[in-house]
Amino acid sequence: RLSCIRNNIWLASCGVLSSGLAVLSSFGLMLFCGVPFVVTVANAPFLILGVGVDDMFIMIASWEQSSRKKEKSSVKSLLAETYAEAALSVTITTLTDVLAFFIGTWTAFPSVRSFCLYTGTAFVFCYVYTMTFFGAVLVLNHKREQGNRHWLTCMRVGVGEDQAENSCLYNACCIGSCSRQPSQPEGEHPMSIFFKKYYGPFVTNKWIKLLMVLLYGAYLGGSVYGCTQIREGIDLRNLANDDSYVIPYYDDDDKYFSTYGPRVMVVITESVDYWNETVRLDIESCAQNLE
Repeated sequence: RLSCIRNNIWLASCGVLSSGLAVLSSFGLMLFCGVPFVVTVANAPFLILGVGVDDMFIMIASWEQSSRKKEKSSVKSLLAETYAEAALSVTITTLTDVLAFFIGTWTAFPSVRSFCLYTGTAFVFCYVYTMTFFGAVLVLNHKREQGNRHWLTCMRVGVGEDQAENSCLYNACCIGSCSRQPSQPEGEHPMSIFFKKYYGPFVTNKWIKLLMVLLYGAYLGGSVYGCTQIREGIDLRNLANDDSYVIPYYDDDDKYFSTYGPRVMVVITESVDYWNETVRLDIESCAQNLE
């Protein structure tokens, strides 16, 4: 928003900070418990950031809808209304994400198992911080708006103050561009207007609904087909750089030697008297039997 009071930059920054705190807490707990840290775990913060920011948007949207419906309500009732609207969807998405990653800990790959443990635990902490830390930030931001304070400096914005006598920096941080009191009702967000007046009627048209059903059917059929083509395992080509010698090596290995199957090796773990002819004959016989 262009308003120096209604601007929510600090609120959005605290939402990102909440995801960062979740990553730090989960990584610290897993390392304390002795779970090995592998390279793939470094991708987890990006997943947590995406989910955390999504939860932040849901919380902010529910808060603004509650504040528009109950302009004279107390902070406690506003926060209760916000949690009643937003906490359910946030809880369900968190549960499905946590369940999916904790199921992934059953895999036979130790690196994938560590990745799922770190990420699943981070989702739990992300939920906790969203429900506690970010809720408190929402209340503090609301009190700042009610106090008619600037979004950057948190100083009271002067209403009706003469701006000609002051510097540009003072006007931007202490007077701002807002001359109305925050108690006045705020207009609906343009995105809400778009979805309510244009997108909603468009998708509820009977021909569009039929098209949606057909598209979903095609998508579902493609998904089922894709599930039948999934192979368990990791293609080692994907772990190397594009210009690495490893890629042509695996290409040639598949081209010329894939018909022979995997290489089989026999390891003798005991001390063997190779000078003894009988022992040598037994080893030869063993090799021939294996062949």
